[in-house]
Amino acid sequence: MTPFDGALLDRLMEEAGIDVLLACSKHNIQYLLGGYRFFFFEHMDAMGLSRYLPLLIYPKRAPDKASYIGAGLESHMREVWPFWVPELQTNCSGTQDAVEHAVRRIRRLGLEAGRIGIEAPFLPADAYESLRRALPNLEIRDAVVVLERLRARKTPEELDKLRLASERVVDSMLAVMASHGPGATKRELVEALRREEVNRGLTFDYCLITAGTSLNRAPSDAPWREGDTLSLDSGGNYHGYLGDVCRMAMLGEPDGELQDLLGEVAMVQQAAMEAAQSGAPGARIYSAADSVLARSSQREHTRFVAHGMGLISHEAPHLERNAGDGYVLEPGMVISIETTMQHPRRGFIKLEDTVAVSEHGPEMLGASGRGWNRGNLNPDRRK
Repeated sequence: MTPFDGALLDRLMEEAGIDVLLACSKHNIQYLLGGYRFFFFEHMDAMGLSRYLPLLIYPKRAPDKASYIGAGLESHMREVWPFWVPELQTNCSGTQDAVEHAVRRIRRLGLEAGRIGIEAPFLPADAYESLRRALPNLEIRDAVVVLERLRARKTPEELDKLRLASERVVDSMLAVMASHGPGATKRELVEALRREEVNRGLTFDYCLITAGTSLNRAPSDAPWREGDTLSLDSGGNYHGYLGDVCRMAMLGEPDGELQDLLGEVAMVQQAAMEAAQSGAPGARIYSAADSVLARSSQREHTRFVAHGMGLISHEAPHLERNAGDGYVLEPGMVISIETTMQHPRRGFIKLEDTVAVSEHGPEMLGASGRGWNRGNLNPDRRK
């Protein structure tokens, strides 16, 4: 039995005119294999003169003929991971032999003149050329949208991972804000956040950071000074599922203007989240946010974005303003909602939240710390 909705994948492949799927990205391999991610190439794919190229072959309506092609070291994982695919080949050392194994399996399926779906943005050029030369009568199509639509609705287990990721990223941010103060550099703050996320069982991905009135979001030696605002916008993943939130802090007490500015950002966020209802068109999230923005005193300096979340950032559902035939929101879809204000005097002010669509209404994942958090005006810099 497949760990994903096989009937849905078959239907999506049929609609796209694809007979056999050749998945190769690490996030889709993980999804199709029920959470599997080979630890040896977790962070880097380079290997000698080539690279790691996992391939999962899935013939439409024939999961009993599916196969997985991996690297030599993955033979150890065969002993500890319950691969559902009937056929495994784990002795490849690069892109060319991986493709050679895939070609032999595709020929055995009798699909030399069929239609194959690849992940065009992720399949290396040399692998694509080898595939095309070996199977010249095979029509190659892009299957990225097929796999995006397959992953759009999260299972309860996936939602739990996204909830944990979001909560732990927020907790990490609050810990950094409360333990650092005047003189801490942006680079030091990002490194402290990395440690906090790792200590909470996350894989640290990135942190965009501002301090003071600067709009520059890169880590640097610029210090966080008393009276300065701070924004931390970080992604950390839990078992591959991404928590991506932004929270604000202040070294000192925020004045009335800062309270009002963050309040305007929060009102846009609230309207957008309330619009994330099951059965509603995804574009309604934008119209709800834009309605509040239109009344904002800072509308010229404020930008709103909403996008899907899951194994990667900006995955399905893909939302747009004024999308007449875009996504209809369904239970299990997860959306990142972010409102960014770049104030000409007060600097960068932003909230980013993650919301899950459910039959009972939207549910925020990682809801704490959404106001002005306080830095530590008397930190022990010897630690």
